[in-house]
Amino acid sequence: MIRNYIKTAFRSLLKNKGFTAINVLGLALGLATCLLIVFYVFDELSYDRYNANLSRIYRVNNDFKFGGNEGSYAVAPAPTAAALKADFPEIEQVTRFRNRGGNQVKKGDHDIQENSMVYADPTVFAVFTLPMTSGDPKTALKDPHTIVITEKIAKKYFNSTNAVGKVLTFNDTALYKVTGVIKNVPSQSHFHFDFFISMPTLAESKENAWFSNNFNTYLLLRPGADINALKAKLPQFMHKHAGPQLQDILHLTFDKFEQSGNYFRFSLTPLTAIHLRSNSQAELEGNGNIQTVYIFAAIAVLILLIACVNFMNLSTARSSNRAKEVGVRKVLGSARKYLIAQFLTESIIVTLVGAIIAVFAAWALLPVFNNLSGKELAITPHILLWLVPSLLVFILVIGCLAGSYPALYLSSFQPIEVLKGKLAAGFKNSMLRNILVVGQFVISIGLIIGTLVIYNQLKYIENKDIGFNREHVLTVWDTWTLGDKAKTFKQDIKKLSGVQSVTLTGFLPTDGANNNSSVFKDPVLDPKQAVQTSTWYVDEDYIPTLGMKIIAGRNFSKQMASDSVALIVNEAAAKLLAFSNPLQQQLYVPQDNMAKVMKPFHIIGVIKDFNFKSLRENVTPMVLFNEGDRGALSIRMKSTDLKSLVDQVKKRWAAFSPSHQFNYSFMDQDFDKLYRTEQRTGGIAVAFTSLAVIIACLGLFGLAAYAAEQRIKEIGIRKVLGANVSNIVGMLSKDFILLVLIAIAVAVPVSWYFMHKWLQGFAYHQNVQWWIVTVAGLGAILIAFVTISFQSIKAALMNPVKSLKSE
Repeated sequence: MIRNYIKTAFRSLLKNKGFTAINVLGLALGLATCLLIVFYVFDELSYDRYNANLSRIYRVNNDFKFGGNEGSYAVAPAPTAAALKADFPEIEQVTRFRNRGGNQVKKGDHDIQENSMVYADPTVFAVFTLPMTSGDPKTALKDPHTIVITEKIAKKYFNSTNAVGKVLTFNDTALYKVTGVIKNVPSQSHFHFDFFISMPTLAESKENAWFSNNFNTYLLLRPGADINALKAKLPQFMHKHAGPQLQDILHLTFDKFEQSGNYFRFSLTPLTAIHLRSNSQAELEGNGNIQTVYIFAAIAVLILLIACVNFMNLSTARSSNRAKEVGVRKVLGSARKYLIAQFLTESIIVTLVGAIIAVFAAWALLPVFNNLSGKELAITPHILLWLVPSLLVFILVIGCLAGSYPALYLSSFQPIEVLKGKLAAGFKNSMLRNILVVGQFVISIGLIIGTLVIYNQLKYIENKDIGFNREHVLTVWDTWTLGDKAKTFKQDIKKLSGVQSVTLTGFLPTDGANNNSSVFKDPVLDPKQAVQTSTWYVDEDYIPTLGMKIIAGRNFSKQMASDSVALIVNEAAAKLLAFSNPLQQQLYVPQDNMAKVMKPFHIIGVIKDFNFKSLRENVTPMVLFNEGDRGALSIRMKSTDLKSLVDQVKKRWAAFSPSHQFNYSFMDQDFDKLYRTEQRTGGIAVAFTSLAVIIACLGLFGLAAYAAEQRIKEIGIRKVLGANVSNIVGMLSKDFILLVLIAIAVAVPVSWYFMHKWLQGFAYHQNVQWWIVTVAGLGAILIAFVTISFQSIKAALMNPVKSLKSE
């Protein structure tokens, strides 16, 4: 019996090759798109899940409100970890990371800049699952100047993973003994370090400063521990340990400090939430965004829904053509259950073929999608474990759902009514089909509006005045390796003919580098007179090189010896300081973690606010100090021959530091990287919106063909009576265009609401523009009309003799 169902189903599908092809292609496109997005979402949700103790690991955050600012840091004071373990028996283990950037590592006669370095406590391997292939994880980082490396680094520097006992040289002077080799950190991790340096090497790790936050601190709870109970104890813990220092620094108790509207608090973030739900300052890496996951998941569901609606629409449209077949089968004795089984078999076969094509299409398109999304996705055995069962369920559910209408509806007719032609089959008579078409175009128009809003926002970011000129600026990194020769190198580069100006500092608005501190309006350390600011160390060439604007006062000057104790504030800091005239006013800056020494600085200038963070955040207070920093060299170029100038700079670098790697970038490209997530979201949205529109048009094309077929004799009569091609095309198109207009009316307010919410995530953004809605609406109408017109014109041009000859 099943064999007969399958054979009959194949015959029926091959008899209607056009409808079958449209069904299979639409379903395959929708499912392939859905699979690609599912791979992406699955990857994003898999972060840090390689850890055996995943559910028991939490990161300690430091939330603050002080000096007119508030925020959250992914770091905590140095003594926090040990104090937590000592005070709370429910904590099984603690560990810390201290990220101080990279170092130059010697390989042969050359030094290679390695940035994936971190100082780590010996307990790191007890908290995180980082399998060690050689060495003892309990003692590997116990002693100073020891290091654990990944297998990748072991092969890079020693051509073997057997590296325990060997030595690495950092910055030509520091020697580190390799005491362990671990497997490479999985790609789905919120940190990717290749060098784990022993924390005892770092003197800072032993400090007892409770208001200096530099250590990413993690705790591992004991099984069964109550995390909510632990969170409730953290305020008292903070008061106990940090209270004495607060009293010593500000001469206030914690209660008085909090009564003034300020606070310092610890909070805990589950390891599972760091990648997608944490956006604190001092994150170990740039994290993902749960909103992006939601957006992509929604796109996947909507595109799959469009494909399934197409399938159902075309199945129901064709069903009336088979009414006589049903009548004949019933007259010949076929039971209703067999008719239902026949229709469902056909539907499941189409779904199966579409699913098979979709899997191969997704596999073929995976490299393109990886390039678009910045991922390294692959179809692994682990993915196949859930993919195969999921596809089987999908095939059965969609196949049965799409085949249910013809199966249940047509099989219920009385044979005599069907064979007499009493079954109404007009396009207008199917309310369900019209609703489905409207739903398709609501989704398509919504995706078009969303894509246009994303691109409009990215264009706004690209063109917005951000307070500095990022064009034609070349940045040479790691100039700190030059030591005392860095300033000489700067002067040498300044003499090149294609160079306009040069600044030596690692504090750049496109780098993400930051340093936060408090400045006070008087030396008494009154919290009411404090401003929490970003403090950057720059030279006198910084402002002109980056094209910034001084709106009051002056820039730093070499000729002014007093500028060694001068500073420049931005507009946001000047506003918070509330000086009637900030120029020549004094600010007091702590010179140590305990604020025992306060140094006065005089304000010589106010700089126009510039965006040194993402445009998702408002500009916060900033103070520039005229102090040396050798992190990087930024060069404003006036030469149009950039390649030649880069080559000249590279030659100068080789002359100053022949063994060190030459690393450079362009500032405009570094700025674009800050919005790589949004750019990728926009690119993916364009690709998938285009697919959604194509799938919707496939369905509309099929329905238009069906409508023309149903009215073929009416068209013939109208032509005989004098109707021209435009009359026929208009008649066949108006019903579909009306459905698209209804879809526009539904899609516009819904899309506006969701995109308005998305834009609120940017401190600087445009509203949803009227032209976006207009373009999306007119575009949908045009696309629908072009799709319908092919079939309409074909029907209108048909010779009426052919359509009427049977009469």
